[in-house]
Amino acid sequence: MTKLDRKAAINAYKERKPKAAIFALRCAAADAVWIGPTLNPDTVHNKIWFTLRQGSHPNRELQQAWAAHGADAFALETLEVFEPDEDRYLRDNQLKDRAAHWREQLGARPL
Repeated sequence: MTKLDRKAAINAYKERKPKAAIFALRCAAADAVWIGPTLNPDTVHNKIWFTLRQGSHPNRELQQAWAAHGADAFALETLEVFEPDEDRYLRDNQLKDRAAHWREQLGARPL
């Protein structure tokens, strides 16, 4: 990779607009589902698994299910992806509304 290619790749990364998403975290062993919004669906899996492995996830019920059943019982699924929006207020409201919709549809808990 040349210096110009590297610079172009860095600039493209900085200028990208992140997509928002609603995701479901399922624990088959506990028959439980947690729904949450994210501004970066590409990294949400690593973030959640890291906090759960460290025992520091803020959702105690989720942390207890992780401790009881282990990582193999959990799966992360993207339910809905939103295109980047310039207006953060509208995006945040849309994420909040859609997360509530999915929680109601799936009988899930908030994450």
